[in-house]
Amino acid sequence: MFIDSHCHLNYEGLVEDQAGVLARARAAGVETMLNISTRASEWDAVVGVAERESDVWASIGIHPHEADIHPDVETSTLVERASHPRVVGIGESGLDYYYDKSDRDRQRDSFRAHIAAARETGLPIIVHTRDAEEDTHRILSEEMGKGAFTGVIHCFTASADFGRKALDLGLYISISGIVTFKNAKDLQAAAKDIPLDRLLIETDSPFLAPAPHRGRPCEPAFVADTARFLATLRGEPVEELARATSDNFHALFTKAARG
Repeated sequence: MFIDSHCHLNYEGLVEDQAGVLARARAAGVETMLNISTRASEWDAVVGVAERESDVWASIGIHPHEADIHPDVETSTLVERASHPRVVGIGESGLDYYYDKSDRDRQRDSFRAHIAAARETGLPIIVHTRDAEEDTHRILSEEMGKGAFTGVIHCFTASADFGRKALDLGLYISISGIVTFKNAKDLQAAAKDIPLDRLLIETDSPFLAPAPHRGRPCEPAFVADTARFLATLRGEPVEELARATSDNFHALFTKAARG
């Protein structure tokens, strides 16, 4: 049984056939899905799916792309909304200097507010980082010095050095379908070295469909394909990888009760 630790069930490409998406995931052996929010306007809908579906959990957060249009979302707001029994994580939040859709200072302020919410609630922060390794690590390190928190680097595509630094801070690393791409040699090399007890898997659906589904909207069911590829890459039985990543999910997202 697999866990998709990061998906967007309310995004275009999945929401139109959400019931079918969930049915196909369950048929593929996906026992749990974490439905991620990226803007305040979708919080109710994202949590609503988790209220209806016992194998779906939710997060509360603001994506770095959305930081400029959410200047009023503070730690207290995140903490309040994260008190819902089906909300198990904070985010996704972080830094994205590749697209720069929001002011970088605003991204950094929002990231720190999310980390503070993670610290206050005891829920893990779900970290998005792209072309921002130095600032991401600096902020994580500085904030860790203010008080411990847990978290995961989602959809990991950063350098192996950044990965080691994240692990040193006690964070987990989540691998998406990108690892199956032919041009992802650096990621494949890094993925081999992630300790099994700190590894998660995800789809980030409806994005980044793994081989052999390239060109299609990604679905949580496809996390099984990523798991099989990753297990072969690492030289581990897929059953062992599935069991470990599921155990890791529950070790990190402690509010998500096992089914």
